[in-house]
Amino acid sequence: MLQSISIQNYALITKLDIEFSDGFSVITGETGSGKSILLGALSLVLGQRAEVNVLKDKEQKCIIESSFSIERYHLEKFFEANELDYEKETLLRREILPNGKSRAFVNDTPVSVKVLKELGLRLIDVHSQNQNLVIGSFEYQMGIVDTYAGNSEILKKYQECFDKFQKLKQELRKQEELAVKEKADLDYFQFQLEQLLEAKLVAGEQVEMEAELETLTHAEEIKSGLVKAYENLSEGESPIVTQLKEARNALAQIKNVFPDAVSFYERLESAYIELNDLAQELDRSNESVELDPSRIEFLNQKLDAIYSLQQKHHVNSVEDLIQIREELIQKVDKIVSGNDFIDDLKKQLKAQKDLLLKSAEKLTDSRVKVIPSIEKTIVEQLVQLGIPNANFKLATQIREDFQYLGHDSLSFLFSANKNGQLEEVQKVASGGELSRLMLSIKYLISSSTALPSIVFDEIDTGVSGEIAAKMGTMMNKMAENIQVISITHLPQIAGKGKNHYKVYKADDEQETYSNIVLLDHQSRIEELAKMLSGAALTQAALENAKVLLSN
Repeated sequence: MLQSISIQNYALITKLDIEFSDGFSVITGETGSGKSILLGALSLVLGQRAEVNVLKDKEQKCIIESSFSIERYHLEKFFEANELDYEKETLLRREILPNGKSRAFVNDTPVSVKVLKELGLRLIDVHSQNQNLVIGSFEYQMGIVDTYAGNSEILKKYQECFDKFQKLKQELRKQEELAVKEKADLDYFQFQLEQLLEAKLVAGEQVEMEAELETLTHAEEIKSGLVKAYENLSEGESPIVTQLKEARNALAQIKNVFPDAVSFYERLESAYIELNDLAQELDRSNESVELDPSRIEFLNQKLDAIYSLQQKHHVNSVEDLIQIREELIQKVDKIVSGNDFIDDLKKQLKAQKDLLLKSAEKLTDSRVKVIPSIEKTIVEQLVQLGIPNANFKLATQIREDFQYLGHDSLSFLFSANKNGQLEEVQKVASGGELSRLMLSIKYLISSSTALPSIVFDEIDTGVSGEIAAKMGTMMNKMAENIQVISITHLPQIAGKGKNHYKVYKADDEQETYSNIVLLDHQSRIEELAKMLSGAALTQAALENAKVLLSN
C-alpha cells in the first residue's frame, strides 16, 4: 500500500509531503492545478523515464520518495533475487540531477532503473487516461483472464517449458544450417586430411631426416676423411699407434733404472690406448657410412612432401602438421556424425513439444473455466454503470503455433446495443463505454491481483451524473481489497472517497507553485459544491454536496 510520497524540486513543487491511507481516496482540483504533476512524480519514482526539464530549480537535484507497506504481498523473493534488504516498510527513491542523469534507490540501496520499474509494477497499478486504449491488446486481455483465474504458477511453468522448446528449436535450426555448410566443406576437409595421412607424419622425424640426408649427401667426402684419419693412426709405413707402442716399449726397458721413466711410460700407455681405440671407431664409422642413392631419393621425396604441407598450411614443423591433422579428423568426424546429433535434437524437440502441449492445455483449460464468470461479472457491472443492453464475450480459439502466453488466443467482444453485433471492443466502444468497461475489468480483478494499490487517472472520462456515482460506488467496493486512489473531476465520484485531497495552484511574491491538502469534512463540502456549481458557492450546491457525502 502506498503510504506517502515526498516531492522536492519537481515542476511547480518546491517541497511537498503527502500521506495516504488505505481504502478509497480521491484527488480533485481544477484543470492545470497540478494533478498531472503529482501523477508524473509518482511515475518517476516507479521507474519511468526522467527528463531534466522536470527540475523546478535547474541548479538543484530533484528528489522523489515514496513509502510502501508491503508486508502482505510476498515480495521477499524479489528482494533476495536483486540483493536488496527486505523491509516491511519499503522506501523507493528517485533522484534527477541537473546534468540530466538519474539515480534510483530501494531502501537506500542503489539500483538500476530497470529494477526500480520491476518493483514498481509489483506495488501499484497506475491507470492513466490513455490506458483505456490497451484494452484491445492481446497481451492485456490475456493478462486479465490469467489474473482472474490465478494462473501465475501455471503460466510460469508453461513459459519455462516454452523457453526450453524455443531454445531447442533454435539449436536445431542452427545445427541444420551448420550441417548444410559443413557438408559443402567435407570434400575439402577430406582432401586435406588424406594428404596429411599419406605423409605418415611422426613427431621429430623432420630433424632426424634432415641430419641423415646431410650425411648421405656428403658420404664420399666423409668416408675419405675417415679413411685418411684411420690410416694415419693405424696403417701406412709409420702409423702413429705403432710409433706410440714402440716408444712405450722403450720406456718399459728403462723404468727400473730410471724412476722418471715410470711417469713417461704411463702417459704413453694412456695415449696409446686412446688413439688405438679412436682408430677402431674411425674404421667402424667408415664402414657405417654408405653410399645409398635410393635412400637419398626417399629422404628428398619425404622432406619435399613435408615442406610442401608446411607451406600450404603456413606452419614450420611436423608437430604443427600433426595438430592440423588431428583437427581435421575431428572436423570430418563431426560432420559425418552430425546427422546423429541432429536426430537426437529432433527427438528432444519432439519430447519437449509434447510437454509443452500438455502445459498449454492445462493453461487453456484454466482460462476456459473462468470465462463464463468473467463475462457474467463484466455484463453485470456494465448494466449497473448505465449500459443496460451491454453484451460482453470472450472469443477463444486454439492457435496453430505456440506463443509465450499460450497455445490459445482470445479477444474481448462488446456491444452496447440490444441485439447488437458483437465486435472487438476497441473498434466499437465509445470513450465513455471504454471508461466503464475498463473500470469493470479493474473491479473484476481487484480481489485477485496481488498489487497493493491502484491509481485511476480520470477513468471517468465521458461519464457524468448517476453513472459517475455508480463508478464511485464501484471504486469504493474495490477498496475493500486494494488501496484505490482516483484523480477525478466529478463530484459524484469525489463524494464516495474515504479521504479527499485537493490539488491547487497558488502564487506568492516570487513564483507560482502547486500544493495538495487533505480536506476535512467542511472543506470537502465546499470543494464538492464548487465542483457542482463552479467558483460561486450556492446554498443549493452546498446542500447537494452534503447529500453526496452522506451517500
